[in-house]
Amino acid sequence: MQTLPEVISPAPPRRSHSKWIKRWFRGETLAAWIFIFPSLVGFITFYAIPTVRGLMVSFTNWDMLTPAKYVGLGNYVRMLHDPDFWNAIKVTSLFVFWNISIQTVLALLLGVIMSRLTKSTVVRSILLLPWLLSNVVVALLWSWLLDPTLGIVNVFIKLLGMESVAFLGLPQTAIPTLAIITIWRWLGYTGLLIFAGMQTIDLTIYEAAAVDGAGEWNMFWRITLPLMRPILSFVIITSIIGSFQIFDIVAITTKGGPINATKVFNWLIFEQAFERFNMGYATALSVVLFLILVVVSSVQMRLFRTSMAD
Repeated sequence: MQTLPEVISPAPPRRSHSKWIKRWFRGETLAAWIFIFPSLVGFITFYAIPTVRGLMVSFTNWDMLTPAKYVGLGNYVRMLHDPDFWNAIKVTSLFVFWNISIQTVLALLLGVIMSRLTKSTVVRSILLLPWLLSNVVVALLWSWLLDPTLGIVNVFIKLLGMESVAFLGLPQTAIPTLAIITIWRWLGYTGLLIFAGMQTIDLTIYEAAAVDGAGEWNMFWRITLPLMRPILSFVIITSIIGSFQIFDIVAITTKGGPINATKVFNWLIFEQAFERFNMGYATALSVVLFLILVVVSSVQMRLFRTSMAD
């Protein structure tokens, strides 16, 4: 019996490196690499490499004067038993609560007022003026205004027959005062973001609701707020991230006092790094802050996707 010869299928051609290079470095792809190259170099130089270096330093005991000593997770274990760390978490959380809760409500109110009453470019420019000032200028300005002796705020308080208040000098008023200063600086910006979001809502939806007998209050809760969820999610989460990064205003006004009442997370990092020279521990604190912000950003993206899906 005659057997058929075995047919051997040819091996698939191997993909050479030259084809890979041609695919990624020619035509439009090459033009894209040329355009992103400056940003890529900047990202690697000023973000990626320092991030990796900081992560490595966080596992060491380094005072910037002597060689670093590897301590493994020692800095992170120390954090769990450090009362300053938990105080910074508490103080920063209080600041975030006061800042976000009041700022969001006022910004939403401001956006509604602008949408209903005026869309003047002059008004919008005036609202943005505090946002254009640097944090240092804002902190110095409010330090003078709230001075217990010569500040104009306390001058009016004395005219009303009351005693002057050391707004930044009392533990119970320091954090709310810092929150009010931050709100004053950012209110116009966040209000304009909400106002811009309201301009994207189709007016025919309000007209149809008005025909059905819906009042202003019902339209606000049942139309405006649901359609504004993506913008509100963006505003709230970015404001939370910015609140966790507060440093300039604290450095100018209170320097973490009185009695650690305003020792926020960034001030604790600064104190450990440049006053106590515990650079390894300060870097570990920075890594924890980075992880907190990553979690917050992830929540932001989840809320945004949920709002878009609805």
